[in-house]
Amino acid sequence: MKDLSGFVERLKECNADVHKAREFTPFIVDGKEVGKMRAGFVDIIRAYKDVFTLQRGREGFVGLAPELDTCEKRSQRVAEVLEALRKEGVITGWRDELYPVTASFYEEPVMLIERAAATHFGIKAYGIHVNGFVRDPQTGAIRLWVARRSPTKPNWPNKLDHIVAGGQPHGLIPRDNVLKECAEEAGIPPALAATARPVGAVSYTTVSASGYKPDVLFCYDLELPPDFVPVPQDGEVSEFTLRPLEEVADLVANTTEFKTNCNLVIIDFMVRHGYITPEMPGYLKLVSMLRSGDCS
Repeated sequence: MKDLSGFVERLKECNADVHKAREFTPFIVDGKEVGKMRAGFVDIIRAYKDVFTLQRGREGFVGLAPELDTCEKRSQRVAEVLEALRKEGVITGWRDELYPVTASFYEEPVMLIERAAATHFGIKAYGIHVNGFVRDPQTGAIRLWVARRSPTKPNWPNKLDHIVAGGQPHGLIPRDNVLKECAEEAGIPPALAATARPVGAVSYTTVSASGYKPDVLFCYDLELPPDFVPVPQDGEVSEFTLRPLEEVADLVANTTEFKTNCNLVIIDFMVRHGYITPEMPGYLKLVSMLRSGDCS
């Protein structure tokens, strides 16, 4: 592979319209910016004056009522608003899964909100992605297990995905989330899933139809035995296929078959495993783009 332009395009797609960030209103809690909101969403929540406050002007921001001064109080009152917005059809794709609202991964959350609302509030979200791969014992050639998302998935139906991936919910450390998702999505036994190695993180910031999306993905490599075959467990995956790394690279570089953020993790895998090397023009640009978002 000599031409890295296709990989660069996939990374640009993950960071589309970032220049529009200034069009969003900061969401500030406890003196820290923890999110950004579209003007349309600000207009909706301004009706809930007992929960949200709005500071107008050049340095305007959305805040919370002063009496909501604990994580528990904030979480409860905002949850009431979100339930109302769910009934109105403003919040869709409800998950019954709480995400922490925080300025960085290692800080205590200022509140918890339903995962489906994360992009509306523009909060930083985290996830885990696992590269499940098989190495030929004779040649060392690598093949990657690739999932095909179910056609009934509300987001990215039928797209290609990792063998295991998932959002990072409140109350789980990434390692335990890997074990949980391995079992739930691919039927990977705990002892085998526990051999997954943390290999870094990638980050990106994009703008979706529902709002602002700054994400950090923790990456794991899981070398699997040649005779292991993952089996869809929870209905989110329609099939798994084992593909040569060269084929996966071609799909990433020349198509949009993969769910967009998977491309970052796969490109990072190819860099770390020497498939993409410093001799290739554009290498440094590509590597720098893997952490274009705020990786904190």
